[in-house]
Amino acid sequence: MADYTTIDDPSAHFQTALYTGDGNDDKAITNDGNSDLKPDLVWLKDRTQAESPAIFDSSRGATERIQPNSDGAESTETATLKSFTTDGFTVGTSGSVNNGSNPDKYAAWQWVANGGTTASDSNGSITSTVQANQDAGFSIVQYTGTGTAATIGHGLGVAPAVYIVKNLDQSGTNWTVFHKDLTSNAYSLYLNDASAESNSVGYWNGTSPTSTVFSIKNTSGDVNTNTEDYIAYCFADVQGYSKFGKYTGNGSSNGPMCYCGFKPAFILVKSTGARNWLMYDNKRGAINLNDEYFYANSNAGESTSTTAGYDFLSNGFKVRNTYNDGNVSSETYSFAAFADNPFVTSTGIPATARALTG
Repeated sequence: MADYTTIDDPSAHFQTALYTGDGNDDKAITNDGNSDLKPDLVWLKDRTQAESPAIFDSSRGATERIQPNSDGAESTETATLKSFTTDGFTVGTSGSVNNGSNPDKYAAWQWVANGGTTASDSNGSITSTVQANQDAGFSIVQYTGTGTAATIGHGLGVAPAVYIVKNLDQSGTNWTVFHKDLTSNAYSLYLNDASAESNSVGYWNGTSPTSTVFSIKNTSGDVNTNTEDYIAYCFADVQGYSKFGKYTGNGSSNGPMCYCGFKPAFILVKSTGARNWLMYDNKRGAINLNDEYFYANSNAGESTSTTAGYDFLSNGFKVRNTYNDGNVSSETYSFAAFADNPFVTSTGIPATARALTG
């Protein structure tokens, strides 16, 4: 088998944690993967009721919240995520992260960058501040806009497949997404809404990323207003650990098979048309059929529908979805996936979950 990986234990780089709120301050959330994981990026969502999701990262610091369903600016929320710990994180008393009266259930998706240690990157025309995990193809990038067309160093050492950029200072600015499998490098998506892909603004100057930089246009508030601060989350394909691709819908519960080279722990799916962003993970849903999902662009709680599911397989995932957000005939869907287990380890040992080839 040829699909060897350099990452035999994906839980050292990505984990999902589920927990139930109790309303107590400094509540510790501890991961349960094979490896301890100190997160550098935490994407957190209330499963029980309508509550905006929240993203925190160790470059900006705990308590600094941005909300992926919102065009709002960064805010300091001292009762939300309070610290990143050696194998998880702690939360405060905010109902968005720790409602004990219901009590609410929560999901937290976590990625490792560089333990909060950043470095200056002068590869681009704008000097950026980066913490990168090149082994797992993930970096957190901070930069200040100039209002003129620019390039930004990302620290990955390979060209990223996806990057997500957010203006931290200005409300009314979108979460702008580059994905290598959109119609062209002139197109983008918005994480915070369900709109179709568009090239009307041309955020990336029609320029694909390189192994050192990505490009941004001149005067867009979403990616490059003079003197305003930005955060970018950059991801690259890593064999056996992460995969960024696309599939074409067929409108059938016997949908396309998406080969990843691993058993997924998490998938994020978005049509190039005007559809919601779908989020699934292996902790909340069954392996076959996994039909418990969130809309990334919404504050809605967790939903379950047998018409909106995917099979999580040892070598990828299969669309079992007849829902418009996941499988309209002839519509293109882009995805991001991260591994639970590689299909074949670095020593040639295959995963034990069921594989499917079509």
